Order: sequence, then C-alpha cells, then structure tokens
Amino acid sequence: MTTPRDALLKDDDLHLFGEGTHRRLYERLGAHLRTVERRTGVTFSVWAPNATRVSVIGEFNDWDATADPLARLGPSGIWSGFVPGVTSGARYKYRIVSRYGGYTVDKADPVAFRAEHPPSTASVVADLAYQWRDAEWLERRATFDPSAAPMTTYEAHLGSWMRADDGTRMLTYRELAPLLTEYVRRSGFTHVELLPLAEHPFYGSWGYQSTGYFAPTARYGTPQDLMALIDTLHQAGIGVLVDWVPAHFPDDEHGLVFFDGTHLFEHADPRRGRHPDWNSYTFNYGRPEVRSFLISSALHWLDRYHVDGLRVDAVASMLYLDYSRGPGEWTPNAYGGREDLEAIAFLRALNDAVHAEHRTALTIAEESRSWPLVSRPTHVGGLGFDMKWDMGWMNDTLRYLGHDPIQRKHHHGALTFRRMYAFNENYVLPLSHDEVVHGKGSLLARMPGDDWQRRANLRLLLAYQCAQPGKKLLFMGAELGQWREWAHERSVDWDLLERPEHAGLLRLVGHLNRSYAGEPALHELDWDESGFSWVDANDVEQSVLSFLRLDRGGHRVVLAVFNFTPVPRANYRVGVPRGGHWREIVNTNAAEYGGTDVGNGGGVDATPFTAHGRSYSVTLQLPPLAAVFFAGE
Repeated sequence: MTTPRDALLKDDDLHLFGEGTHRRLYERLGAHLRTVERRTGVTFSVWAPNATRVSVIGEFNDWDATADPLARLGPSGIWSGFVPGVTSGARYKYRIVSRYGGYTVDKADPVAFRAEHPPSTASVVADLAYQWRDAEWLERRATFDPSAAPMTTYEAHLGSWMRADDGTRMLTYRELAPLLTEYVRRSGFTHVELLPLAEHPFYGSWGYQSTGYFAPTARYGTPQDLMALIDTLHQAGIGVLVDWVPAHFPDDEHGLVFFDGTHLFEHADPRRGRHPDWNSYTFNYGRPEVRSFLISSALHWLDRYHVDGLRVDAVASMLYLDYSRGPGEWTPNAYGGREDLEAIAFLRALNDAVHAEHRTALTIAEESRSWPLVSRPTHVGGLGFDMKWDMGWMNDTLRYLGHDPIQRKHHHGALTFRRMYAFNENYVLPLSHDEVVHGKGSLLARMPGDDWQRRANLRLLLAYQCAQPGKKLLFMGAELGQWREWAHERSVDWDLLERPEHAGLLRLVGHLNRSYAGEPALHELDWDESGFSWVDANDVEQSVLSFLRLDRGGHRVVLAVFNFTPVPRANYRVGVPRGGHWREIVNTNAAEYGGTDVGNGGGVDATPFTAHGRSYSVTLQLPPLAAVFFAGE
C-alpha cells in the first residue's frame, strides 16, 4: 500500500470542509476507484479526528487491520490512503482505534456509495457510472415554475407498493420501474415521492433511521438500478422526490454514532444529542464538518441520481430545542430561548446550497408547528424551502370528516379556518403515510357510515383536496380505497381493483388529477390568494361549502361546491361571477366512480339573479356526500 498525500483532497477541500461549506464531499471522501502510479485500486478517505489509528479492512485483505493503515492528513482529521488491486463490488469497513481508552470499532463508510444488503453492514466499493436518457426531462425541468404548475404527488414505499406474486419477495428498482411508471402515468400524477431510500438497518423504520446518507438501500438493487427507475419515470414525464432525513440517525454500532470514540456527528449532551421520540441521535449542526456532510448528502441525490427534489423530514424537531422534551430535559439557546439556532442556520445553508447548485430543485419541509416563513427565501428571514406540508389542513379535514354527518354542522369551522393562513406559506396538502399507520386505519376505514357512505366520503375528501389551493400529495393505497391500514410487510391490496366500486375510485383519482392539471384555474394560483374566493362559507345548517378558483389572467373560473351530508340538495342556488354556461367538470357521485349519478346533466346556465353578492347565479342539484365542479365558459 502507498500512502502519498491523496490527490483527491486538496487544500481547498480541507478548508471548505473545516468551515462547513464543502458541498460535494462525496467527490473526496469515501471509496473512489482510481489509477495511481499506473496501478488501479481504490482511494479510501474517512473523517475520524479523534482516532489514533484507522485502517481499511475488507475481503481484499482478509479483514486484516494491519494490512492497509490509512495516513492522517494533518489537522483535518481525515485519514486517507490508496489500496491497489481493489475493484468495484469489494466489501469494506474502517477499523478505528480511538485516542480515548483505546476504544476500537469497525465502522461502515459514512460516504459509501453502496452498502451490503441488510442485515449485513459492510460498505461496498461502487462505480456510479450510468448512461442517462432523461435529457428531455431535464430540459423541461429547467423552466419549471412550481408556483404556477400543477403538482400532484403519489407517495410510495417501494418495499410495499407491489411485491412478487407470492407476496414475500420485494421487487427490485428495475422491476418496479415500468410498473410504477405506467401506474402513476395512467393515474394522472405529476410526481412520485419515495419514502427514504438511503440505506437503513431496520426495515420497519421505513428508511427514516438512515445510516447510509450517500447509499441507496440494497434491498431493491444497485445504485444503477435506482438510476434506471428514476430515468424511466423521467422519460414518462414524471418528477421524482425523495424523503431525506437530516434530523436524526440510529444508534447501530456500524453507523455514525460514537464514530471515532467520541460524539462526532451527534451532540455529546443527551439533552441535545438524543431524540426522545425515536430513541435516536440528533446531528450536531453547529459542527462545520457535519454541515458539510449533510449538505453534500443532499446534493449527492440531486447530482448523481437526478432527483427533482427533497422532502425534508421532521423539520419541527430540528427547530425547537424543547421538541418532545419536558422541563429539565433540554437546554436553552444563548438568548434563553427554545429555538435551535444552529439547526436554523443549517437549514438556511442547506436550501441556499441546493438552490445555488440546482436552481429548480425543490425542497419541501415537513414542519408541523407554526414556524414563520418556512417557505420564504433566506434573504427575507425565511428558512428557504420551496414548500411546506399543511399539517393543519390535514388534521382539521380528517377530524371533520370523522364526525357523523349529522354532527358536522357543529364543526363547520374546521373547514373554513384554513382561509386564515392558506397563503402564508407555499403549501402542499398531504394525505400521507403517517395518516394510515399506528392504528389510525386507512383513509376509507376512518370514514363514518356504511360502506357506500364511507366510499362517498373518501371521494368527497379527495375532491376537496383537489379544489383547495395548494399542491397535492396522496399515499399509495388511498387511490383505490384500501380498507386495511398500510403495513410495510405486504403490498397494496391490488385485488380490490377487481371490484367495480374500488376501480371506480381509482378512475375518480385519475379524473381529479387530470382536471387539476388541465384547468389553469385549479393550479396557477395555488399559492396566491387572488386565485381563491368564497361563494358561501357559512351554510352551516346544510354543511355545504362553495368557493371559486381563478387563473392568473382571470379568464378561467372554476366553481367548487361540496355537500358534506348524505342528504341531496335540490335547487341549491349559488352565486357566480358571470353569466353563460357552466360546464360540470367533476361530479364525485357519478356512477362510473361508484355513485348514484345524481348531478346536473353535464352543466347549468347562469341567470341574472343575484345571490351571495354576485350578479349571476346557478341552481344546482347537489348529490349526497359529494363534490361538483363547474367551469365557466
């Protein structure tokens, strides 16, 4: 083995790493196939500043810690060395001996591009070369404006979306590629959001306990297999978002925790470093090298996997020092407050880096509190995200629909309250995986009434989500009315599609998605209050809600009316802004969706009869537990 100063690591790299501004550590750290002095092999580099000895061990040296020691590169804390003869596919770890008490441990590479299939825990040398075929998509993406574009996202967990015929074998990325792509395309979704793909030891964490921040999970194949999945989606015109988890990481010994015999990636004080909700460790965002590590991870998925955006998990838990902690279980910041100033600075630096390097890449925050300016630029004091999940809308709406319809008039404000804040952020309306686990039941099973009423309520919910201002997200299974709540050990209940009522629900989802994308009034002003106007927010006794959506030029108008009771409403008058014909573009009670076909014969004509403060009005037949949309012509 030779140990010259590694040509991959320049003085600038060490400087940027040390100040927390290195954006592409994956080009320098980790395992890189190279030719040095006419010999092919791999340069291994790892950050372990409190080690007295670091060796690379692997199948190429019989896991012998004396065979290939790495050299320390000055005060940087990085150890590096070239091992000739190592090839792609070789398994390896780092043997680290700490300066504190001689603590010795074998660690996976924090910047590995590939990992062994769990439960094995070694890293794997990988070449990420791939011939991409998504140039047309990338060209279109360069002009993508999320504020004005339709965005309907299908959230999926790859291990349980669809399995092999016997139900036990998970499909590979390549096997999933044509199946998922065709299904999403046919259902009218514009994007797919994949639960975390970074390697994770415990499958039951769904990927939210990550150890491999640069390595896609080997459960579904190789890095190139994942690239092929994303490439296939892109070629079909479907964007790809991935969940990314910088809030915490697990305590598995081979992972980041206590990496070099010290709390290197995490806080040493358990009041900062241990997360009570997940029994995991939280990153030390105040350490510059940790910031470089995380920002490089985010950019790695955008650079190497052509991902279109990152949904950042558990942002609220990062922002508040007292999140899920009682008195005495947290320490205030320098000003005596509960805000985590280091996490705030990190999130701003993350978003600035992502948008500087990938102008149209999306960052989406799962922020469940009321932190201000989450989706506003950093230069105006915001956190810099493009979007934020509207958890309030989700909670209020599902709680409302959980009431028996006869009681809904007493909870009408749960529907109308959103207008008070709907345009304070750039919102996504999520009906996510979190709402169909841990005993909550599926969306369909949570609805009141008999089976027909439950399906009608679900159709009503999906239409309400479609018409509300904001981008849309729906977790797999809800689109076909799954009865069972999601379980990661089995696939979606695809056999339900053999029943007309469930096939009809899927048809409705496709129709809603295409209506939303095809009608500018339903998406162009999703984040602008000028695109929304109440018609009647106060029909409490009948539990009916009506509003208008408008496009940017004011040329297109859509009227959306919702009847949240099982009582049909005949001759229901609604004020509209113009005369002429109003075409019925959505009726969730149509027979093809499993309804009773009560409706308006395809459209109605407005008459010069004043209602709701407007000079024209239409008289509608409102189906039970249903939504109807009309486009003014």
